[in-house]
Amino acid sequence: MANNLRGKKKKKGADLYFQDRIFARKNGCFETKTTMPSYFFGFDHLWKLLKAYGENESMEFAQRWHNEFGNTFNLPFGVGRTVVRTCDPKNVQAILATKFNDFEIAVRQKPFGPLLGNGIFVSDGKAWEHSRALLRPNFVRNQISDIAVYEKHVSQLIKHIPLDGSTVDLQDLFLRMTIDSATEFLFGQSTDTLGNGKSKTGNSSFAENFSISQAKSLTRLLLGPFVVFHRDSEFVKASEESRKYVRRIVEETLEQRALQAEKGSLEGESYVFLHELAKRTQDEKMLTDQLLNILLAGRDTTAALLSITFFTMAKREDVWSKLRTEVLKLEGRQPSFEDLKSMTYLQWVMNEILRLYPIVPFNIRVANKNTVLPTGGGPCGTLPIFIRKGQEVQYSVYTMQRLPEFFGADSNEFKPERWEKLRPGWAYLPFNGGPRVCIGQQFALTEAGYTIVRIVQQFERLESRTPEAFKGNVGLTLSSEYGAKVALTPIQA
Repeated sequence: MANNLRGKKKKKGADLYFQDRIFARKNGCFETKTTMPSYFFGFDHLWKLLKAYGENESMEFAQRWHNEFGNTFNLPFGVGRTVVRTCDPKNVQAILATKFNDFEIAVRQKPFGPLLGNGIFVSDGKAWEHSRALLRPNFVRNQISDIAVYEKHVSQLIKHIPLDGSTVDLQDLFLRMTIDSATEFLFGQSTDTLGNGKSKTGNSSFAENFSISQAKSLTRLLLGPFVVFHRDSEFVKASEESRKYVRRIVEETLEQRALQAEKGSLEGESYVFLHELAKRTQDEKMLTDQLLNILLAGRDTTAALLSITFFTMAKREDVWSKLRTEVLKLEGRQPSFEDLKSMTYLQWVMNEILRLYPIVPFNIRVANKNTVLPTGGGPCGTLPIFIRKGQEVQYSVYTMQRLPEFFGADSNEFKPERWEKLRPGWAYLPFNGGPRVCIGQQFALTEAGYTIVRIVQQFERLESRTPEAFKGNVGLTLSSEYGAKVALTPIQA
């Protein structure tokens, strides 16, 4: 009996092998030009990458891989696990858009599920479509362009900046500001971590637990199928506490809305993301999942963009000076949404920061069927390659957005002026692309732009207090290893 089963498995394996060969030949596929040599079944590569993450050198490490082995190559990554690594815009466009239905993100469910549940960033297929349809209407322009949403929290942040030229870590302040503004926008009640001692202990604990859980999720993602062996009690506790906090707010909101509905007093209330979602569903778990997913994007993308912008500008007096010249044209007036969109140099600065330091430096997809990527195969590495059902494709946005063929020989340099004529297409994806393009990108860019302008209006000088060059700390999103330690000199009356 056992021999029969083994025989059937061998036959099935042989059949799949020949089916794959036929599919590849039919679609004109070639072997990937390069396969990285490995030892111990590719566990050496996994160990080196995890080590690079621990030393905050993972982005540069991946770029060196591509410099040595090409824009697309095979990477043995553990027993029975060979992934395709790519930074080619044509392949990334296929994965995210033209062959969108051939790939899924199921690889995220086990690593992120304890925190994010089955929300928009960890779901596929019908579940993802439902999430997208549920969330997208809430990111309409009139909500994003409501400057009052940003001013309250930016004003609070500015109060924490020393006026005597002493050092302040703006990264810490930006993280606190963005969780305060995001929780107010999403939940209707702010964590108020920048408040004057009025923040509840539970709010502070939530911010801390949320940070711990997402920081530890990346290691779980890199482990791939081996995540089932991962044990981390701190991660489990932080995830559980984060979900309890949001679930409690959801429960309170649903109860409150039920009472208001009885009294007929729902109309005329101020905009709250959760309240709008509650009009479409009263499923407590779904609401909790979606809120945590949007909070992850809304908080970290904006805080990272702001922190890295000020870290960089503090070392570039020429950029700070040009930006101040543009901002001063407002004559102290708070910028409107239209003002922000028309400030060309401000947009160039943010574009260039997001190019050099994409908030999500790498990403992963898994093929849900046999499929093809347009380039990377053959002796020249320009022919189509076969991607087997179940195979993992990892793409490096960090490397792609520094390719000299798209951004010039100085592609590793910070140069906002390059955006005067630059039109990089799929080589520039700071907020992803295709059907999964970030639905909150305009919210993040508006909040970041507004915050930059308001700080520039208050201070005339910006000095770096970090001698080191920028070093990225990659969690689920990118941050600065050294924070954003600067000194700001207020404008004299």
